Amino acid sequence: MRRALPWVGATLVALLLAAAVLAPWIAPHDPALTDLASRLQGPSARHWLGTDHLGRDLLSRLLHGARASLGAVALILALVLAIGCAVGSIAGMAGGIVDAVLMRICDAFMTVPTLVLALFMIGALGTGLGNVVIAIALSHWAWYARLVRGLTLSLRSRDHIAAARLAGLSRLAIIRRHILPAVAGQLAVLASLDLGHWMLHLAGLSFLGLGVAPPAPEWGIMINDARPFFRTAPMLVLLPGAAILLTVLAFNLLGDALRDRLDPALREHAH
Repeated sequence: MRRALPWVGATLVALLLAAAVLAPWIAPHDPALTDLASRLQGPSARHWLGTDHLGRDLLSRLLHGARASLGAVALILALVLAIGCAVGSIAGMAGGIVDAVLMRICDAFMTVPTLVLALFMIGALGTGLGNVVIAIALSHWAWYARLVRGLTLSLRSRDHIAAARLAGLSRLAIIRRHILPAVAGQLAVLASLDLGHWMLHLAGLSFLGLGVAPPAPEWGIMINDARPFFRTAPMLVLLPGAAILLTVLAFNLLGDALRDRLDPALREHAH
């Protein structure tokens, strides 16, 4: 079972990514096309998973919802890694007052719960998917900066870093050539474990009406739209909820597998 679970996670992630990329071609209908004459229908040959309260095809909306949700999570990942790596590597290499100031800023971000901080950011930036992505990224970058800074401090006294300095490489070149490749494994583990967390944040904020605006398909807003019909058509809530559940599960399984493979302490304990 321990060996099979990583493959299950990798397979689920691959299927989700394929659905997101191929959604415009494999979705049987336009996800925003309304047909009130076909509203709240059950599964049929025309609509494999049925229709919602506006007659829109559920399968098509789920597929395009994967595109919106996974695309937003990918943008969050890119922003978090960019900010965290930049702040952490600069603090670790510079030391002194620069390190102290940057770490106090990190501490300020880390003291506030991430969801509360994201809500505050959205209040300042405004609603919309782009602002939600920025808000989630700004509420999570500090942990990555701390990790990169700690690893940079442990690496900067190594012989090959000293040799690079003697060779005349700038701090930026040392960070790019020697520091970031060395910390990539730890960042991959942390990011893979956080992807599901970000997915839940994104779906929750969209559920509250702060993210994707209707009629765009997104799993969180699909659940919000279906709330009045939960008793009469529970699949309208259960299907996007199951999509979120499977996505979070897939990312967590993949993250656990990466942690087991890339963390030397865990490998030694397993043996």
